[in-house]
Amino acid sequence: MNPAQIGKNYDTITDRWSDDRFNMKNGIDQHKKAISFVKLRGKALDVGCGRTGRIMDLLAKEGFKPEGLDISEKMIALARSRNPEWNFYQEDICSYPLSEKYDFITAWDSIWHIPLDKQVSVISKLANALNPTAS
Repeated sequence: MNPAQIGKNYDTITDRWSDDRFNMKNGIDQHKKAISFVKLRGKALDVGCGRTGRIMDLLAKEGFKPEGLDISEKMIALARSRNPEWNFYQEDICSYPLSEKYDFITAWDSIWHIPLDKQVSVISKLANALNPTAS
């Protein structure tokens, strides 16, 4: 399945990630551990942010200015309605150019959706978008 198809499929199941149906603690402890290694708390990017905002909420609480990126139009629309003050991008990380530097980037539960032949370039892109002075 290509990223556009994945986005359309997620558009049909956005209700599965509602606050009352989804484990909002999923991935939080792992992110807290990772964040503990980061000194600078500027911009952060959540790739595959979905609609819940749980990771972006944590990033904001930890002093970051979070931004979210997701291929699903409906996930992004719901995320924007939840946190209209944050920047969200409805984009395919495989082709979307990251022109900013980030002090923290997460791709929790999203990298495995990327086609195998694109994974090295996407992970390289994410690594290159990290601020080298953040840690």
